[in-house]
Amino acid sequence: MNVDDIFKAPKVPMGGNKRRMPDAPTPEMLKRMKMDISAKPVNGSEEMMPPPSANGMSAKAKGKSRAVTVEDERDDDAMDEDTDFAPGNDADYYVEEDDEGRFFGGGLTSEQKTILSIFEKAGGEGEDGGAAADDRDELNITAVRRMLLRFERAADKNQDQRSKYPDDPSKFIDSEADLDSAIKSLLPLAQSPALAYPELIKSGAVAKLIGLMSHENADIMIDVVQLIHELLDEDAAAGDEDDDDDEGEGREGAVKALVDALLEYSILELLVDNLPRLNENEEADRQGVFDLLGIFESMIGINPQLSTHLVSKTTILPWLLKRIAAKNHDGNRGYAAEIIPILVDNRENKLALGKIDGIETILKVLSQYRRRNPSDADETEFMENVFDALCAALTEPENKKLFLDAEGVDLMVLMMKDKKDSASQCIKVLDFAMSGAAGTTCCETFVEALGLKTLFSAFMGKAGKKSKGSTSNPASAISDETGHILGVLSSLFTNLPSESVARTRLLAKFVENDYEKVDRLLDVRESAVGRLKAVDKEIDVEKKEMLAEGEEIGEVEQDRWYLRRLDGGLYTLQTVDYILAWVCMEDDGILAHAQQMMSRRGRSVKDVVEVLKVFRDNVDESDESASSGTAAAADDASPPQREILGGLIGFLESVP
Repeated sequence: MNVDDIFKAPKVPMGGNKRRMPDAPTPEMLKRMKMDISAKPVNGSEEMMPPPSANGMSAKAKGKSRAVTVEDERDDDAMDEDTDFAPGNDADYYVEEDDEGRFFGGGLTSEQKTILSIFEKAGGEGEDGGAAADDRDELNITAVRRMLLRFERAADKNQDQRSKYPDDPSKFIDSEADLDSAIKSLLPLAQSPALAYPELIKSGAVAKLIGLMSHENADIMIDVVQLIHELLDEDAAAGDEDDDDDEGEGREGAVKALVDALLEYSILELLVDNLPRLNENEEADRQGVFDLLGIFESMIGINPQLSTHLVSKTTILPWLLKRIAAKNHDGNRGYAAEIIPILVDNRENKLALGKIDGIETILKVLSQYRRRNPSDADETEFMENVFDALCAALTEPENKKLFLDAEGVDLMVLMMKDKKDSASQCIKVLDFAMSGAAGTTCCETFVEALGLKTLFSAFMGKAGKKSKGSTSNPASAISDETGHILGVLSSLFTNLPSESVARTRLLAKFVENDYEKVDRLLDVRESAVGRLKAVDKEIDVEKKEMLAEGEEIGEVEQDRWYLRRLDGGLYTLQTVDYILAWVCMEDDGILAHAQQMMSRRGRSVKDVVEVLKVFRDNVDESDESASSGTAAAADDASPPQREILGGLIGFLESVP
């Protein structure tokens, strides 16, 4: 059989779709036409035409002579000279025709179609091929048990052969390949956690998977890590949007049960112990590190309390700090920076970060962005995550001292002066470092490092040039940078000692250039008032609807509405009025100017008093007690905020 002849493409007619007869028919064509009339079976029958009668034509053929002639003429338009019954010998030329007479066949003869059919059937065959296809198409309890059984057999066989032939890899290489395939075949279990995970736990496969974490072949360990990452992925617990509540709870419960089962075998410690085995210069190992970090993120997302166990019982935090300190940036470095803020979500872990010189390490990492911007969006996200980790750590007084000792305040001021992309993040860090009674020393260091000039330059930046626009559109939102600048100013007025040089320099900034900083404060205040009005209207509508339906408005609803008002502009308004009250109380010129500008807007200092009263009434008493405890340990600590607010309110109420 000649393969070239079998797959020979049909001839394409030239000069149009309709073929034309040649001017002079060839002898072969005349002979074939004669055979078609006299010897061709009629209507597909095998019976030959009867011999002609005396007039040269049989009776049966006589009535059909016209039809044959017309049929031959019509068929000849689509026939090729070498074709028996259809163009290109396509076996399905007429069978595959659609309703409108298009797409005749596939261009293949019946013999060609038979050969391709044989190849297709051969391609679908193979060991466990049918079972694997069934498992993918429909995952049921039988399929799950079959997959788990196959995995257990592969694991036992590999362990047995490795123990028998430890020095001869050729004896167990095949079983290792089977084990690799069996582990990967369990990935579809993540599609049905409620169905598959209880069976996975009950079968004892979890113990075998954990045992393979110490397998001599690192590729097997990577397979297990990839599988666990897939099983714990947030999509597995979330499910589809179409799932009902019961099914969603079933998924979530199954994932939590799997986490508990993994924790029984010290999964967190094993994962961290395997990190040194992975060489990130290799693609497979690099992906293994990514999956391993993904397991940490998933498990902490399912059970946030695991972050304390992970930090206290393993060396993950030093490894993450070392990883972000690498010079070359890649995906795993960015992922490591994303995990650190997730871990430092409680006091124990924040203090642990400080004890291993984490504050200094983070400052060294951030110093590279003093004179250059991140190269791309991924590195920008990396930088922001590192800043977030530092801000989270600085909520603890002990870390603020470490930050100050590592010259963190000076570094932040220098980075602000360079005005790179990191400048706004530096302001946020200073806001966290200088807040509270423990931030007093940081406030003094900030002024000594000439940070006031840079801070007010940012405060009067583009927003300052567009102050008129802000007045005309009071509902415009306040940027995060402006919010953190206000936070820094609030901490400075709270923590800087009275009559000190640093405080005098701060007040002088509000006096210079015809009180332009005070004008800027009032512009920000109007913007916050406009935003708050819109939120108050929404809350009033909700209150009326609840009262109309006979529902009671309790403390829970009041607290919820207060939080909404804080997000909707009240927090900014409180901070601005706190700063205004301070500058008005300490300088008569500022007070007169502020009164004049507020009267033009139809407002007075009484409006500031009302805002500060709400602020005072909602100060968290637990924070006050903690602040008092810190104040007792520091001679230069500021008084509690509630006491400060009371003094400011008393002064403004006495203003005529």
